[in-house]
Amino acid sequence: MSNVTVADHDEILHLTYGKYVLGFVGSVILTLGAYLLATHGTSSKTVLAVFLAVFAIAQFVVQMVLFLHVTEERGTHWRLIVMSMMLLVVIILVFGSLWIMNNLNYRMMRSPKLMQQYLKSQSVL
Repeated sequence: MSNVTVADHDEILHLTYGKYVLGFVGSVILTLGAYLLATHGTSSKTVLAVFLAVFAIAQFVVQMVLFLHVTEERGTHWRLIVMSMMLLVVIILVFGSLWIMNNLNYRMMRSPKLMQQYLKSQSVL
């Protein structure tokens, strides 16, 4: 038997709704901040990328804590470890893809005439 009363249950629901509202407001503010920074930002591309990454990480933390309640349940540290490994794999895939595309762009733009000659020699027409 549980010793939870109706008043305790209502308080728990109120706290949960409060977290959802706080998470929603935080997500909207972070999303609008990133959007406005990307569309109206006058800083350099590097500074913009850093700020957008900070907004993305903050959005991730808000989603994990306030919507998925990762820090509240017992035994969630294993889920957090698995999620961290998944995030590491995604980061490796994204930065690896960007590195490959940048490398291909460099190699293809190094001599455009040679690239055009190669493409003409490979065309079927």
